[in-house]
Amino acid sequence: MASTTLPLASGASAICNSKPKIRFGGSSNVGHLLRKERNSPLFTTLSTGRITMAVAVNVSRFESIPMAPPDPILGVSEAFKADTNSAKLNLGVGAYRTEELQPYVLNVVKKAETLMLERGENKEYLPIEGLAAFNKVTAELLFGADNPVVQQGKVATIQGLSGTGSLRLAGAFIERYFPGAKVLLSSPSWGNHKNIFNDSRVPWSEYRYYDPKTVGLDFDGMISDIKEAPEGSFILLHGCAHNPTGIDPTPEQWEKIADVIQEKNHIPFFDVAYQGFASGSLDADASSVRLFTARGMELFVAQSYSKNLGLYAERIGALNVVSSSADAAARVKSQLKRLARPMYSNPPIHGARIVANVVGDPVLFNEWKEEMELMAGRIKNVRQKLFDSLSAKDKSGKDWSFILRQIGMFSFTGLNKAQSDNMTDKWHVYMTKDGRISLAGLSLAKCEYLADAIIDSFHNVS
Repeated sequence: MASTTLPLASGASAICNSKPKIRFGGSSNVGHLLRKERNSPLFTTLSTGRITMAVAVNVSRFESIPMAPPDPILGVSEAFKADTNSAKLNLGVGAYRTEELQPYVLNVVKKAETLMLERGENKEYLPIEGLAAFNKVTAELLFGADNPVVQQGKVATIQGLSGTGSLRLAGAFIERYFPGAKVLLSSPSWGNHKNIFNDSRVPWSEYRYYDPKTVGLDFDGMISDIKEAPEGSFILLHGCAHNPTGIDPTPEQWEKIADVIQEKNHIPFFDVAYQGFASGSLDADASSVRLFTARGMELFVAQSYSKNLGLYAERIGALNVVSSSADAAARVKSQLKRLARPMYSNPPIHGARIVANVVGDPVLFNEWKEEMELMAGRIKNVRQKLFDSLSAKDKSGKDWSFILRQIGMFSFTGLNKAQSDNMTDKWHVYMTKDGRISLAGLSLAKCEYLADAIIDSFHNVS
C-alpha cells in the first residue's frame, strides 16, 4: 500500500497552533483509529512531545516469500565468473569447450542455419506436438529407422523443451494417468530429476547405483532395489554416460536389468541426454534403449540435443512413448498434447529445424557424426591425461583407474563435500559438491594443475 507520512516538526506546530484544537486520544474518532491501527503491521507509531501519530509503512505482499538457494549446478558458473584468479577452472556445468576452453558451435549447425536463411522459412507457430520433420528423424535416430516400433507407428513422439521439459511433460502424464505410481531414481542422479518429479507431484525413491568403495557400479544393490520396488513402478535409467558418475552398466548387466524390470512389470523410463556424445557412436549409445524395445517393452524416453549438437540454448528435445500398438500410441500422443497445451502451448521452431536439417540430410548427418567423434575423442584424451597425471604425481599408491572406466563428459572423483570445497576455496576449481567434474570443461594443458588439486584435496582434507 502507499505510505502516508506527516512531517513531525511542522506537523506538530500546525496542529498545536491551529484552532479549534484537535485532540489525539480520548473519544475522538482520530484517536480511536490510531489506537485501532497501532497494532497493525502496516503502521508504525511515532511520538514527538505531546503529539502521537501513526505512519503507514510499505509492506510487500511477498514479505513471507523466502529466498531460494542457488542452483547447485548453475550457481557454480555464477561463482566462477566472480572469481578473478587466472588459474580458475569451471568444471561444474556440462557444456563442451574447445582445447582453448571456449564455447563451440558445430560447423554442421552453422550450415543448417545457413540453409534455413536461404529458404526464407517463417516463424509461424508449430503444432502442439512440434515440427513433424523433427519428430520423425528424432525417433528414427533413437530407435533406428528400420525398428518395428517405428515402422508400425507404436512410438508417440512429441517435441519437448530439451531433456528437462520432456521429463517434466512425462511427469505430468504419469501424475494424471498413473496416480500413485512411484518413480525410482539412481543414487546419485542428475540433480534436477528430483525437482522435476517433486513439481510434477509424482512420488519418487532411489535405487542403489554408486559404490563409493570401488568408485564403480553397485550392481547387486541396484538389482535388489528394483526387485523390491512396488510392481508397476517407473524405473528411470540413464541411457548412456550416467550423470553424475559416468558409470554405465555393461551389455550383460543391461540384460539383467531388463530381466528384473520385466519380471516386476515395471515401466522403463530412459533419460538419453548424450546419444553419440558419450562413445562417439550414435548406435552404441542407443543400445540400451533398443535392447528394451526389442523385448517388446512399453517405455518412456526423454531426449536432448543440448550436448550432441551443442544446442544448449535452443531447448530442443523430445519425449517418446513406446506402446504395444499404434492405437495406444495415438491415444498417448493425444493426451501428451493435451498436457502440453496449457503448459507451454507449443515448442520453439529454430532448434527443431536445425536437428531436422542435420539428421534428415545424408551429407550433413555424416559431417555431424565426424564432429561428434572429434568432441568425444577430445574428452577421452583429457580423461587419459588426467589419469596419467594423477598416477604420476600421487605417490600414495592409490588406484585412479576408475577415471578410465567412466564414460562421457563427467567424472565422479570420489571427493566429498569438504574436499570439493577445498578444490574451490584453495585451487579455484569450480565443481558440484558431490565430487563431479565436467571433463568437457578441461583442457590437456590444465590436467596437471587439476591433478595437483585433486591429490591435495583427497589426501589433506577429510
